[in-house]
Amino acid sequence: MARTAPKKDVVVVGLGWTGAILSMELAQEGLEVLALERGEDRDTVPGFEYPNVIDELKYGVRYGFMQRPSQSTVTVRHAPGENALPYRILGSFLPGNGVGGAGMHWNGHTWRPQPEEMRLRSYTIEHFGRNVIPDGMQLADYPLSYEELEPFLARFEGVAGISGQAGNINGKLIPGGNPFEGPRSGNYPMPAMPHTYDADLFTQATKAMGYHPFPLPGSIASQSYVNEYGMQMGPCNFCGFCERFGCYNYSKGSPQTCILDALKRKPNFSYKTHSEVLRVELAADGKTATGVTYFDHAAGEEVFQPADLVLLCAYQLHNVHLLLLSGIGKPYNASTGEGATGRGYAYQMTGGTTMFFKDKEFNPFIGTGSNSMVIDDFGVNQIDFAKEGFVGGSYITAGTYNGQPIRSMPLPAGTPSWGSEWKKAIGEWYGHAMSIGSHGSCMSYQDNYLDLDPTYKDQFGRPMLRMTFNWKDNDIRMTQFMRGKIEEIAKNMNPDIMQSGYKSEGAMYDVRPYQTTHNVGGAVMGNDPNSSVVNRYLQAHDVHNLFVMGAGAFPQNLQYNPTGLVGGLAYWAAHALRNDYLRNPRILA
Repeated sequence: MARTAPKKDVVVVGLGWTGAILSMELAQEGLEVLALERGEDRDTVPGFEYPNVIDELKYGVRYGFMQRPSQSTVTVRHAPGENALPYRILGSFLPGNGVGGAGMHWNGHTWRPQPEEMRLRSYTIEHFGRNVIPDGMQLADYPLSYEELEPFLARFEGVAGISGQAGNINGKLIPGGNPFEGPRSGNYPMPAMPHTYDADLFTQATKAMGYHPFPLPGSIASQSYVNEYGMQMGPCNFCGFCERFGCYNYSKGSPQTCILDALKRKPNFSYKTHSEVLRVELAADGKTATGVTYFDHAAGEEVFQPADLVLLCAYQLHNVHLLLLSGIGKPYNASTGEGATGRGYAYQMTGGTTMFFKDKEFNPFIGTGSNSMVIDDFGVNQIDFAKEGFVGGSYITAGTYNGQPIRSMPLPAGTPSWGSEWKKAIGEWYGHAMSIGSHGSCMSYQDNYLDLDPTYKDQFGRPMLRMTFNWKDNDIRMTQFMRGKIEEIAKNMNPDIMQSGYKSEGAMYDVRPYQTTHNVGGAVMGNDPNSSVVNRYLQAHDVHNLFVMGAGAFPQNLQYNPTGLVGGLAYWAAHALRNDYLRNPRILA
């Protein structure tokens, strides 16, 4: 029988970006807040001290900061009717583990959605007709507009310390920024970062072709900066160890750098690590959360943590798993299309072209996680869906994202993977390669979804989360369109060797190579409880005191990295909690 802990006003599940934001916002209201984190404690000092943290073998290759499949995993299959198998070795996506979550070891790319992406179904029908939406695609609008969300996107950018160049301030286009972005209320908190030689070459080539290059917006400090919580960031030194690493220089935005040290000073906030939440507990009527039950790994026992307000702030897959295990919302049925919990799972479509130049030196040991120049000329709002035969879009980018010698060793196709010829190729080509990448949208479909696996169970005897996912023709057509545009740019740069990697017709989803950690959907936001799990404020339709943060709310995936929208939605939900719900607890309209 679980031990019962003293009651708290708020229990927060997961202490990454959204958990830190919601904890801070509600602690400022004077509420007693407890955050439960399944992993270990992590902080810049001593956890990210130089040179220990830039051990590429430990963290970049062996995933020292990632969740272990032996701790928690999913099962994966391509289609309903197949038997799913456990995801046993990290590859396709890398969930974070410990305080800070994936926000600790990410690259820092921080985008806003285009206004059109916030109402993608309506935009598509209005401009191209209903017939361009393929059968089985679950295209949907968000239940709030870009204009409503803009102040909260701006606030997250201020907290996370984003460096960038605005392209549209209150409807006025600004030279050097993205001319296709939605209107912003102001510029980024810091000027754009300088960029590397490969990005310069990309800029020259794309400008000559009539495109509109601009610097990638990222949570990497270009100068000294202090955010609203008094947290300080130092200018980046281009060490090249962002992705998969903690930042020893206080330059990369993370919950640690931007929120947690201020939050920990509040006497009404506390957190427990090695505390794995097993389920949300509900009152007899099923309409009110009474708290959560978690397993205290240090004590070796289950604990019931009562609370008046429950906030799920874990990774998208974990949030959906907890909802299904706790009986919150009706589980999605792919055969009938009924139910909402688990509906709308989507991933991310990526591809790229690598070029080798005998006469160019790129110094690949210099870089940052968000070092890049970008064109958005083929984003969602620049594509004729009817003409091109797909719904979606992509940004196209070039730059050196890391300076890690083990993981940054591109070699021409056909090079042996070991031995003297491999060594010879490294001597010839190291520092002579650059890439142009596509980072594109991925739509949601009736037969791509999440549910509970009927066969495999986790260490606590709970059914594992099952992922049913495969690539669809629409998204393959999108990435092949981008391939044509990228290869045209690459050819104009006159490389000695050029090689490409994109999903093609008939491609099957493969969990082995890393792609992105941008899993979305499964706890989709919307106005209709029959097709969504949470409302426009990320409040569960059926349980008034349960709010679910994160990318699970996305009805389909953006062409952009999700963290900017995740952070904006967290501040949007926090505003509703502070200014409406706490005064009158109820389902918010």
